[in-house]
Amino acid sequence: MNDIAPATAPFHADSEARLDALAVLSQRLLEAARAAGADQAEVSCSEDAGLNVNVRMGEVETVESTRDRGIAVTVYFGGRKGSASTADLREESLAATVDQACAIARHTEHDPAAGLADAGLMATDLREFDSWHPWAVEADQAIDLALACEQAGRDFDPRLENSDGASIGSGSSLSVYANSHGFVGRERSTQHSLGCALIAGRGADMQRDGWYTIALSADELESAATVGRKAAERAVSRLSPRQVPTGEYPVLFSAEVARSLIGHLLGAVSGGALYRRASFLVDSVGQALFPEWFAIDERPFLPRGFRSASFDAEGVATRDSSLVARGVPQRYILGSYSARRLGLQTTANAGGVHNLQVAANAGDLDAMLAGMGRGLLVTELMGQGVNTITGDYSRGAAGFWIEDGKPQYAVDGITIAGNLRAMYQAIEAVGSDVDPRSHVRTGSILVGRMTVAGEG
Repeated sequence: MNDIAPATAPFHADSEARLDALAVLSQRLLEAARAAGADQAEVSCSEDAGLNVNVRMGEVETVESTRDRGIAVTVYFGGRKGSASTADLREESLAATVDQACAIARHTEHDPAAGLADAGLMATDLREFDSWHPWAVEADQAIDLALACEQAGRDFDPRLENSDGASIGSGSSLSVYANSHGFVGRERSTQHSLGCALIAGRGADMQRDGWYTIALSADELESAATVGRKAAERAVSRLSPRQVPTGEYPVLFSAEVARSLIGHLLGAVSGGALYRRASFLVDSVGQALFPEWFAIDERPFLPRGFRSASFDAEGVATRDSSLVARGVPQRYILGSYSARRLGLQTTANAGGVHNLQVAANAGDLDAMLAGMGRGLLVTELMGQGVNTITGDYSRGAAGFWIEDGKPQYAVDGITIAGNLRAMYQAIEAVGSDVDPRSHVRTGSILVGRMTVAGEG
């Protein structure tokens, strides 16, 4: 059953051959599941390789080279489901994995929603999205880049006397998903990153901040010096923070934290939360939730998109679609299981969403600040104070107080609070300053009024 070369074989140079081998293995595992009596079966096979380097204060802390693989088998006997996985490619281990999945299925309760996605929904137009860009970086080169990044930051200002270090990561992933409908989907992707975190000031006055760059291709990363300088600028700008009087103010979420607001929406309209009735957005499709101009679109086919894909985790064909249009949610986020529980059809989101774009109606961050005039710019959020059942929102925050459209001083030790439904309705603007480092692409988001708990 094992046609895969040993893990020591070159990973980047023979990616197509290794995908072929994973596809052959998946078919043999499906045949074994059918021979064991399974009505339906699906197999996921993956191989990952990576290099991670961490330095701090001019010294190397860790150098880690990784090679991982995984085989997961899921079988269905009517409405009974069983799953098992292994990283061992020996014949006896693979056979035991199929046997274990079948044994589990025979002892589980019948679930009418269990099973593969419908055969007619399987993707047929399988393509790549320019997501395979291996970086032939050696450990010594990665160390030099990380050290240069940290040094560029520490040299920026004499108040930067300490550091949380700099890191470089480079990873490659191969995966095959196959099921008993005859679907076989192959994917390969790379991802590379460079980051730095610095500490400004001394003692009780210390402030920490950082910056990172991430891309599928190393040639799209920001330079080591740029990352170090941005980390330094952010850390120094946070020195001598103050609080603000408790009250209600406009709150502008900078782009890198604004996407968390979209993340809360995704959690609330996802199938698992909906069929459990554990969401404040149950039965929300078709009801106004945002201002009329607000829109979010899903774009699975973007070249070099972080989550571009022809198919979801069940083999269902993805498609361009609207999540929110004219301020109204158009659909939920469903895989086949949650869709059946809700009496709906899968939205090709088993495994998550694919490249969301939040439409802008305003300019860059400076224009957003000028439009706000006076209020709070949030650049960091702390804590997990979000209740997805009620929508209640309360999180620690840090950022800058804005007067006359300009930052006046750093702000720390405050809490911002509201209710997500009211916050979404109170969104006044989305900026064009999109943070490209995520599959959720949004600019800064201005909420017209929130409770800010600070002094007094």
